[in-house]
Amino acid sequence: METQGPYLNCSALLSPLGVLRSLQILFGCVTLSLVAHDGGYGAAYGHFCMFAWAWCLTLSGLIVSFELARLQSCVRLSWENFTISFAMLAVLMELTASVVYPVYFVQLDCGGHSCESRDFRISASVFSGLTCIAYGVEVQLSRAKPGHIGAYMATTPGLLKVVQAYVACIIFGALANGSEYSRYPATQWCVGVYSVCFILTSLVIGFNVSGRTGALRCPFDRLVVLYTFLATLLYLSAAVVWPIFCFDSKYGSVERPPSCSLGDCPWDSQLIITIFTFINLILYLADLIYSQRLRYIPEP
Repeated sequence: METQGPYLNCSALLSPLGVLRSLQILFGCVTLSLVAHDGGYGAAYGHFCMFAWAWCLTLSGLIVSFELARLQSCVRLSWENFTISFAMLAVLMELTASVVYPVYFVQLDCGGHSCESRDFRISASVFSGLTCIAYGVEVQLSRAKPGHIGAYMATTPGLLKVVQAYVACIIFGALANGSEYSRYPATQWCVGVYSVCFILTSLVIGFNVSGRTGALRCPFDRLVVLYTFLATLLYLSAAVVWPIFCFDSKYGSVERPPSCSLGDCPWDSQLIITIFTFINLILYLADLIYSQRLRYIPEP
């Protein structure tokens, strides 16, 4: 049986979203080429940046290819939820890479050597920032408008879920970097809070992206609001407990120990965890407030 219309969907490239995704691919290719040619990268920070750029470029290429060939209906996913979730995650990953790469790899002083490598690294940082902006514009164009019934992940609470999960990943990275969280049961409780909230937030994202929310035997929106309320309370407890057992003079150190080496100091990891604990607490609180104003109709 012949299909109706052309095989290729030209609007996948000519629409505003299509143009943005093409720019994302272009900027991503330029960034990777500059770094691979003479920009240089190394250590865990550099490898993360390369992974972020390559992963975002690959997923963007697949999304454009599937929409160009009209194959998105063959994927057992809620396509709108998937694309907006990926775009939001790509914003966070590209933003992190755009900050981390110049901080660790760009030096304005050439040190008497050729400045060509420095110029490549600066250019890569600029194009990484442009890629981040392109993803950010896609999120802005795709997010649900007032009065519009769209995908849950396109709403403010849905986008906040992606940010919450990403912040939790940063916390886990700091925990693994010699944070000494196992010294006290109280800090182990905080690790449990981070883990439980991350798992449940990932499940909420997964149910929406897979389009399985309608299979639940209870109202999905009410369930998510209840979880968000509990997660806010859990993060509130962690925001109180973690700083006390890390920076109170009875349990830890108020000031950074002079013997701590740069890049390998438990105090630094504990400070990072504290900062991002409060960030996630604010995110969950904002999520709870926005969820009270949202009337979400799940997909059948």
